[in-house]
Amino acid sequence: QVQLVESGGGLMQPGGSLTLSCAASGIDFAVYSINWYRQAPAKQRELVARIGATNNTYYIDSVKGRFTASRDNAMNTLYLQMNALRPEDTAVYYCNVGGAGGYFGRGTQVTVSS
Repeated sequence: QVQLVESGGGLMQPGGSLTLSCAASGIDFAVYSINWYRQAPAKQRELVARIGATNNTYYIDSVKGRFTASRDNAMNTLYLQMNALRPEDTAVYYCNVGGAGGYFGRGTQVTVSS
């Protein structure tokens, strides 16, 4: 059974930094592309970043240069380093395997507010 467990969210002032983690089990972690999605209040869930099996990465334009996805295959863990946080980054962040129709964790809340 695939399990994805996110952690590391919290309340941060604009301009601050947070690192999210996602612990995966039940999959051959190293061979999968892993995604970070987010869902802000009253908005649709959106793909934020992807890291492939060869560590190639993709980011949406609004987070390029501020967010960095990384993975530790030995620990079956995915990370999202978020710098220069903005109020519009406020959302529940989800780890995902398999895209919109795949597996999601329960999410971790990130709130950016002064």
